[in-house]
Amino acid sequence: MLRHRSFLSLILVILATFLIGCSSPSTATVPPTYSSAQIQQIQQYIPDIQSLRDRASREIPSLVQRKDWIDVGNFVHGPLGELRLTMNYMTRNLLPQDQSKAKQITRNFFNDLVAVDQAAQQGDAKKVLLNAREAIADIDNFLQLLPQTAE
Repeated sequence: MLRHRSFLSLILVILATFLIGCSSPSTATVPPTYSSAQIQQIQQYIPDIQSLRDRASREIPSLVQRKDWIDVGNFVHGPLGELRLTMNYMTRNLLPQDQSKAKQITRNFFNDLVAVDQAAQQGDAKKVLLNAREAIADIDNFLQLLPQTAE
């Protein structure tokens, strides 16, 4: 009889260990969201980005019309170059699912800036304007990824 009790106890211990080992606490996976501090930090850059976007859409065609290729290059390397750095910085603060898309948009923006600069060095007005429009579209796409309001 004593043998049966110890055998039964051993089976119960094994069964309990198995059941506890196989179970896991039920946790609901909550999709990542922005904290209010992150939203505030990101939103402080939005007006500057929009301002540079508007400035580029006004100034580049004006510079091209005057055939002021040096100032086109200066604008690309100056304010728009800083904008690229800002976009890179902001990409790191986005949600993981948005970061890869933001990196690709920023890469496209850089490539468009390079194309604008090369076209300006060649004095090709059509290419400057075409690539500038593409760069502005990249800025618009980037802005659409950013959280707009606090939740």
